[in-house]
Amino acid sequence: YVPPQVRKAQETLDDKKREELGRLKKMVNGLINRLSEPNLSSISGQMEDLYMTNSRKDMNETLTDILMNACVTPVAMPGRLMMEHVLLVSILHHNVGIEVGAHFLEAVVKKFDELCKSDAEGKECENLLALIAHLYNFHVVHSLLIFDILKKLVSTFTEKEIELILFLLKNVGFSLRKDDALALKELITEAQRKANTAEKKLQDQTRVRFMLETMLALRNNDMRKIPGYDPEPVEKLRKLQRTLVHRSGSGKETELRVSLESLLSADQVGRWWIVGSSWSGAPMINDINNKTQQKLHIGKVSSKIMELARKQRMNTDIRRSIFCVLMTSEDFLDAFEKLLK
Repeated sequence: YVPPQVRKAQETLDDKKREELGRLKKMVNGLINRLSEPNLSSISGQMEDLYMTNSRKDMNETLTDILMNACVTPVAMPGRLMMEHVLLVSILHHNVGIEVGAHFLEAVVKKFDELCKSDAEGKECENLLALIAHLYNFHVVHSLLIFDILKKLVSTFTEKEIELILFLLKNVGFSLRKDDALALKELITEAQRKANTAEKKLQDQTRVRFMLETMLALRNNDMRKIPGYDPEPVEKLRKLQRTLVHRSGSGKETELRVSLESLLSADQVGRWWIVGSSWSGAPMINDINNKTQQKLHIGKVSSKIMELARKQRMNTDIRRSIFCVLMTSEDFLDAFEKLLK
């Protein structure tokens, strides 16, 4: 039972909160609508002020919602507009804190995964992929995620996926080659193998041949072979980014080295890439299993090892278990297996 006066206080609090969020949304929306390259400096400054005066959670959610509504449309978004929006995120990511980029990235990746599974006809997938590509271009996320997405697309290998692979490679192919040439080479080999084994209806199409030619051009570092490839806009905006980021350095140290799987299962296993991120999921280790396993290990080892464990002040069951495992394992693989158990 909630007394009337308490209920009333809660309602006025909720109304107040809703009003505040509405006002915040209006302000952020106004800034995003005016966003362009010349005024990026002043808008990112105003955004930082908003982050200082409002709760981070509200700001992250508001900004992500507005950017997703602006960029994820059924028609293809102009590349330049997309870059400017992502550049704003990257500046806030470097200046305010990594949770800004992390929140936006997670929302984009989850939406992309959801749309990939559905048979949506529009260009939403391309737009989301462009957002992810530019987050990588502006050092918000590590190449690990891009390779994960490419591997996923290559493993499915339908016409829609081939289109997306081409789109992604055109945007970030040469940066990937610079970051991890070996992983790109493996990916190209896998794509060639997939193209050869794909059923006839795919082999007849010029799209597959074009994709393989693009991949070969990437492998040979031949920019002329990729039609419509122009690195200049990204380079120009990267220079602008360097002037607007307060901390010196390339920004590589704030890159989120997170895999696709981690992002998609964030609700189950927590967000380890955000420092201090609270997580209220189910405990990862079952206590009952833990106790039986500990007894099992301790029962197997000799009294000599137990004596050593006591001398080393291993004063809890789990410490004794780990100590015994390390001391009685044949090699590192054996130790790893036992520790996992």
